[in-house]
Amino acid sequence: MPPTTHRAATCDPEPKVLVDREDAVLTIAINRPAKANAIDAEMIASLSHAYTRLSGDPTLRVAVVRGNGRHFTAGLDLASLAPRLAAGGEGLIPDGGRDPWGMYGEPASKPVITAVHGRCFTAGLELVLNADLCVAAEDTVFGQQEVSRGIVALGGATVRLPQRAGWGDAMRYLLTGDTFDAREARRMGIVQDVVPPGEQLGRAMALAHRIAAQAPLAVQATLADARRALSGPVAESAASLRDDVGPRLFATADATEGITAMLERRSPVYTGA
Repeated sequence: MPPTTHRAATCDPEPKVLVDREDAVLTIAINRPAKANAIDAEMIASLSHAYTRLSGDPTLRVAVVRGNGRHFTAGLDLASLAPRLAAGGEGLIPDGGRDPWGMYGEPASKPVITAVHGRCFTAGLELVLNADLCVAAEDTVFGQQEVSRGIVALGGATVRLPQRAGWGDAMRYLLTGDTFDAREARRMGIVQDVVPPGEQLGRAMALAHRIAAQAPLAVQATLADARRALSGPVAESAASLRDDVGPRLFATADATEGITAMLERRSPVYTGA
């Protein structure tokens, strides 16, 4: 079957998200390597379309998400997204679409595995945290760096990282913005397998085919029941971030300074205003 892609009006030579399938496994590739796979509004919509396809197609049973080029993703493209995020992010997830971060819409109803390498920052780490399994190359560097930009993580890290890693380990990285490697991610339960660079996709696909071989309705029921206990805190966090905390922080002088400093490749100077 030829690849299926979702393309918005763009001057790019090829789509920023590539979607294909291998038997019952949907493969989703973040494909903006010249920008370290930084995620913009078009890519959010394309990822949502892919997750919606996974959920709605009865012949698909599991998805694998990877990044093309040197990195999984450097995170959100704040230069383009900051104004929309400051307004609450309305419309970034298409109406009726599945939310790849599982915060502001329904997540995929079937398992998602991430295969990561290189940089896996901010929204990229949050894609991992909302996925069900993660295979990381040994060269992966993780980071939830919003505090270093004067803003707050909007994709679920403030809830899911404490759930996965425990309070102390989560605060160690959420409150400092420090990066950590694949072995530390494995220790904290964020990553299930650490493999040599270049082997992460093969291992993720092997796991995906193993899941796809199981009874699909039983897999989906197991996933739904396991998620149920966690859904309340995620919904409460999403409402607070969308309606209050996120817009309020994006309106501060520190947020402007943090994003400007990032774009200018300098250290920010924060004043608490």
